[in-house]
Amino acid sequence: QVQLVESGGGLVQAGGSLRLSCAASGRTFSDYAMGWFRQAPGKEREFVATISWNTLNTDYSDSVKGRFTISRDAKNTMFLEMSRLKPEDTAVYYCAATFSAGYNRIFHTPDDYEYWGQGTQVTVSS
Repeated sequence: QVQLVESGGGLVQAGGSLRLSCAASGRTFSDYAMGWFRQAPGKEREFVATISWNTLNTDYSDSVKGRFTISRDAKNTMFLEMSRLKPEDTAVYYCAATFSAGYNRIFHTPDDYEYWGQGTQVTVSS
C-alpha cells in the first residue's frame, strides 16, 4: 500500500516561513517524480512545485518562484521550504508522486500523478 503523509502546515503571519514534509512509504520512490499542489477554498487544485527522481530537475509556479524551494532526500521524504509567505498562499497543500521513466522528468498537472497525500493546511494571516 503506497502512502504519502504530509506534515508541517500551520498558521503563520505574512512574511513568515514554513517547512512542509511529505513522507512516502509502501515502496521505493527512487524512480518516482514528486510534486506539491495546493487548493484554496472555491478554487481548483493548482501546481506549486515538482522535482525529478534524481533531484536534478525542478520547476515552480510563477506565483511561488523565488520564495519556495522543493527538495527530497534519499529516505523517501520530500520537502517544501516556504518563505516570504503571503495571504494568497493560504490553501491545503498536497504532495503527489508518479512513476518516472526518465531521470530528469518532472510533471505539472494533477492528472500526471498516481499517488496523493491527504493534505496539510497552510494559513497565512495578513
